[in-house]
Amino acid sequence: MPILQYQCPACGKKFEELVQKFDDPVHCPACNQLARRDWNGTVYSATGKPAKKCAGNCKTCGGCH
Repeated sequence: MPILQYQCPACGKKFEELVQKFDDPVHCPACNQLARRDWNGTVYSATGKPAKKCAGNCKTCGGCH
């Protein structure tokens, strides 16, 4: 289960959330609105290797393997 970064479009709060899948809907803890994934945060590799030129979008990135 990954910890992903989100930002609320309603109040602007940035937060991290432990999710089952990367596309699960997440609600803001401050205002309970549906939050969007924040792709500008730090990216960590699941293999323990530093991610190279990774945008954080696991659907299109093959850099961690």
